[in-house]
Amino acid sequence: MQVSLKNYTLRYLSIAFLIIITIWAALFYAFILEEVYDNVDDGLKNQKILILREVYAHPKLLETNEYGINQFRITPVEDENDFSEENRLDNEFFYMPYDDEMEPYRVLRTGFYAPDQKPYHLEIRTSTVEEDDLILNLTTALIVLYLVLVLGVYLINELVLRRAWRPFNIILENLNLYRFGKKDDLTVLSTNILEFNQLDEEIHRMWRRNEEVFDDQKRFIENAAHELQTPLAITINKLEMLMEDESLSENQLTQLADSKSSMKRLVNLNKALLMLSRIENKQYKDINQISLNQLVEEISKDFYDFLLFQDITLHVEEHTAFETSMNKDLALVMLSNLFRNAIRYNVKGGRISINIDQNQLSVANSGSPISLDQEKIFNRFHKGTQDSQSNGLGLAIVKSIVDSYSQLSIHYRFEDNMHIFSIKK
Repeated sequence: MQVSLKNYTLRYLSIAFLIIITIWAALFYAFILEEVYDNVDDGLKNQKILILREVYAHPKLLETNEYGINQFRITPVEDENDFSEENRLDNEFFYMPYDDEMEPYRVLRTGFYAPDQKPYHLEIRTSTVEEDDLILNLTTALIVLYLVLVLGVYLINELVLRRAWRPFNIILENLNLYRFGKKDDLTVLSTNILEFNQLDEEIHRMWRRNEEVFDDQKRFIENAAHELQTPLAITINKLEMLMEDESLSENQLTQLADSKSSMKRLVNLNKALLMLSRIENKQYKDINQISLNQLVEEISKDFYDFLLFQDITLHVEEHTAFETSMNKDLALVMLSNLFRNAIRYNVKGGRISINIDQNQLSVANSGSPISLDQEKIFNRFHKGTQDSQSNGLGLAIVKSIVDSYSQLSIHYRFEDNMHIFSIKK
């Protein structure tokens, strides 16, 4: 699934923050505990020295065999093998009546000789931090920190990076709106960001190169098409004059007729390709509000003889007017090609049905009982099997005309043994 650059950045920054904060939390927790125990241990060792001094000054303290206010106790050594003057530090839990629960303590255990030279055990304890509370508090603080960081990045994205990337969005919009020869509708880029200015300059330089190549190709196609028209017309005229020679045999006349037919197909192909080139080059710029109903009526009269010759029944059903803004010449070509296609691929005694309403014009014709290939029907030079004389550009021209106007679209479907081409708004 595609995401915006802002959301893409925020997603990975959030993941990175989570990983970094988790690792940092573990290290910070270990460091804090180490510091806490180190300070507590120093305090216990210092307290040991003070207690031993008091014991030598006041031997009655040797009778303190329970933890009291001073949090230490002294017990006589029963087994000298257990006696040691080294400091031993441990973590233990003791029951606290006030909290009614076990609390963590740091305990220092050591041995000493009293003034009477008898060995005694000394135990000193002091309360330490509760690790579960520390973990809970640290986790809460880190979650708050993580949310603040993510929110901060989001706000930076919204307030700073969105503004910084605005020129890039303008460039994307210009690329989407750009059409050959039309730059007036594009937004002028104004930014002090060097990279975006360089990108915009390179895009304009690419456009200029493409337009130069496009103009050269357009001129070549037009010139080639025009130059071909004259020799083709001359060749056809000479063939017609040659066919009037009475000394030619029937076989020769047949060959000349085939040659003339091929030349006429070449002329039609040349005209069709020239029209496609002009349509794609946006050379039909005059746009007016036209009614396709009126054009259908005009074209029906023009094709009356063809319909009569093929014994094809034409039925036109008009519900409302189909009006649109487009070039009238192109509209005539579009509808003429649909009519011509409906006649060419029809059957003797067939029918053509035209249905017009406000948002759709449909041309349906009888013919082959098999549906056409919807993926190829509008491709150039794709021809039906019924007519080998077709150049395969009629429907391609229709599709090219429709694609020139964003408000129109064309669709094909096979329904009730009828081939239906629909132009929709």
